[in-house]
Amino acid sequence: MIFLTPPLADAEVEVHRRIDELRTTLTYAVSSRRWSGLLSRVLGAKAIRGSNTIEGYDVTVEDALAAVDGEEPLEASDETWAAVVGYRNAMTYVLQLSDDKHFGYSTDLIRSLHYTMASYDLGRHPGRWRPGPIFVQSEGTGERVYEGPDIELVPGLMDELARQLNDQDACPVMVRAAMAHLNLAMIHPFSHGNGRMARCLQSLVLAREGIMAPVFSSIEEYLGRNREAYYGVLADVGGGAWHPEHDATTWVRFCLTAHYRQAVTLLRRSRELQRIWDALEELVDHFRLPDRVVHALADTTQGFRITNSRYRTAAEITQNLASRDLAHLCALGLLDPHGERRGRFYTASAVTTEIRQRTREARSPIPDPFEPAMEPPLPLFP
Repeated sequence: MIFLTPPLADAEVEVHRRIDELRTTLTYAVSSRRWSGLLSRVLGAKAIRGSNTIEGYDVTVEDALAAVDGEEPLEASDETWAAVVGYRNAMTYVLQLSDDKHFGYSTDLIRSLHYTMASYDLGRHPGRWRPGPIFVQSEGTGERVYEGPDIELVPGLMDELARQLNDQDACPVMVRAAMAHLNLAMIHPFSHGNGRMARCLQSLVLAREGIMAPVFSSIEEYLGRNREAYYGVLADVGGGAWHPEHDATTWVRFCLTAHYRQAVTLLRRSRELQRIWDALEELVDHFRLPDRVVHALADTTQGFRITNSRYRTAAEITQNLASRDLAHLCALGLLDPHGERRGRFYTASAVTTEIRQRTREARSPIPDPFEPAMEPPLPLFP
C-alpha cells in the first residue's frame, strides 16, 4: 500500500480552480510573445537551481542558465556541475516525453530517469533500487528524521506507484503530481538523489497534462526558496518512517499553495518582461539597430552575462556578426564589456539597468490561497 490521495474538500477544489484560471491567463501571456523564449530559459534555470540547491548542490542562476544553454559554468565545482547537468538532462527528457503518444509510466522509466540524473557517481547505484536500508538525517543536528521502508518492499511499492500514475482517474493533475512526489520521496527507492527524482517525477506528471509549456508548470523554484517549509511538511506527513496510512491533506495543500504562488510570480514576471521588451525595442529603434540585438540587451537587463556564443545562438547569426553587434552595443553605451578574447562577456550598462529598475513592480508577500480574505492577483497587463 502507498499513500492514497485524500478526499478533496471544497477549499482544495476552489484553490485548484483559481490556479487553473491563473494558468490559463499565463498561457495567453506567453503565447506568441517574442520574449517568451527568454522567460522559458530563465524559469528552466531557476527550476534547476531550486531543485539542486535543496540537495546541497548550490549553483548560481547564472550557472544554471549556462546549463540550460549548454555552456560551461562560471563558478560551480565539478561535483555540483555534474549534478546540475545530470538534472538538466533528466528534465530535458521529461520535456521530450510531455507529448509522446506512446507514453506510459513504468518502474523502468523511473529508473532510467534516475540513471540520467545521477550517473556521474556510479558508486551510488544510479538507475537501481537501493541495496539496503536508508535513513535521512537532519543537516543541523545529525538526528535521524526518516527511515525508508524495508528494501524488500521497494520493488512492489514502486510497481504500485507506476500503476497509480497510469490510472487516469478524475483527480486534478496538480494533486496527482503532488502524490507522485510524496510517494517516491517516502519510498526513497534509490541510494542517492531521491528528492531530485521525486521533484522530477512531479514535473513529468505536470508535463503530461499538456495545458501549457511544461517549464511554466514547475514548482521547483518555489520549493528551493521554501526548503524548510518543504522539509517540514514532508516530515509531518511521514512521521519519521514509512506510514502510508497517514493523511496527506497537508501535503496536497502545501503543493497547491506552491502552484498558486508560483503562478502569481510568473504573471508578475510576464508583465515586467513585456515592459522591458517594449522599452528595449524603443531603444533599438532610436539607435537604428537591427531587431536581433534585443536578445542581447534583454538577457543583460535580466541580470545575466551575455557571451558571443549565447547571443549568436539566441539571434541565430554567425560568430563574426555577433562580435560586430556586441562591439557596436558597447560603443553606444548599451553594454559593458569585461575580459578579453575567449573569456569576454558583457553585462548591463547604466542605460539598460535603469530600464530594469523602472519596469519592476513592487514586491509584496503573496497571500496564502487558503485564507478566506485572499485578494485576487494583479491583472495581466494593467
